Amino acid sequence: MRRFSAFAIAREATRYHSGWERHWRAPTPKKKYDVIIVGAGGHGLATAWHLGKHCGITNVAVIEKGWLGGGNTGRNTTIIRSNYLQDPSAAIYEKSRSLYETMSQDLNYNVMFSPRGVIMLAQTHHEVRGYQRTAHANALQGVTTEWINPARVKELCPIMNIEGPRYPVLGGLWQARGGTARHDAVAWGYARACSDMGMDIIQQCEVKGVRTQDGKVVGVETTKGAIDCDKLGMVVAGHASTLAEMAGFRLPMESVALQALVSEPIKPCMDIVVMANTVHGYLSQSDKGEMVIGGGTDGFNNYTQRGSFHHVEETVRALNETFPILSRLKMLRQWGGIVDVTGDRSPILSKTPVEGVFVNCGWGTGGFKAIPGSGFAMAELMAKGASPLTDEFSMYRFREGKFIDESVAAGVAH
Repeated sequence: MRRFSAFAIAREATRYHSGWERHWRAPTPKKKYDVIIVGAGGHGLATAWHLGKHCGITNVAVIEKGWLGGGNTGRNTTIIRSNYLQDPSAAIYEKSRSLYETMSQDLNYNVMFSPRGVIMLAQTHHEVRGYQRTAHANALQGVTTEWINPARVKELCPIMNIEGPRYPVLGGLWQARGGTARHDAVAWGYARACSDMGMDIIQQCEVKGVRTQDGKVVGVETTKGAIDCDKLGMVVAGHASTLAEMAGFRLPMESVALQALVSEPIKPCMDIVVMANTVHGYLSQSDKGEMVIGGGTDGFNNYTQRGSFHHVEETVRALNETFPILSRLKMLRQWGGIVDVTGDRSPILSKTPVEGVFVNCGWGTGGFKAIPGSGFAMAELMAKGASPLTDEFSMYRFREGKFIDESVAAGVAH
């Protein structure tokens, strides 16, 4: 596949852009693959790419029941950060953040990574103590963050009202190398690179069953026929529990909707990302000028991918005090994604009771930021049987009581 470059853009400009190739092929499934990845979102495609790039396994199929990147990868608020409290979390998220920095070069595809910085606001004294503790933990983990005072918060984000009567800003945890990326471009870049390696990306192909023999996976039944494999990776976010039941085991997770919205586009007014966990709202401005707003998960289990006005109203009402300009904006569109949450709000990257079946799920509200690190770790786990980044994230930790509790550490019920 031809490389993208300034020369290629100039060449195509002279011939009305008629020479661009398709980003990825649309192949007919083969009878057997070494590895099948179910789920052509960011995590599934990243796993496939790292299998080929670093493990030398290219006889891979990535199966998607809908369209590529049509699940949570295309339905999130694109925040990237690694300032987590627990050591295993910080390790995999920092690996991911560092891979985002070189992703455009690694994939030869502009994913529009923008290390604009992320502030997590402390608006109660409990949060002040919690984030100062996290800053100390990050220093020990080698993750660059700092505690900043209200004046510095105001300097970084002038549109913020730091003296609100209900939600005053008492400081914040600042990660200067956090930021955002273009979610669709991440999926497209990985898909293009995987296809260039000879991997098959098969869309509109739903898995209807998992075939096993003597406790080992041998293939899957799909709407495009039976496909055999030696190893199977389940990377389907909120549908992981459904797929696991097809293979004969259960996962300790539940699925809920997470909603977000964007405002009408306005002039540039905010060049960082702000997370306000007291009210559970987060805000950034897109390249098109829209204010991108997210909130907490729904309070009940569901598989909807639609938004609901009462949830939007609850999130925006709370943010209006800290960001008064929001009160004068109109909502442009809203949507929902199906997120998978575990009891300790940390992911599962694990072997399973079925030999040859591996699962990657449970990222909850933090899936997008983990895509490249998750793919790296999952590929290593599938190829070698173990990975230092996944050791603590086994599905069996719940049986053993070895929780990685990020819900309490974050101080917010995600």
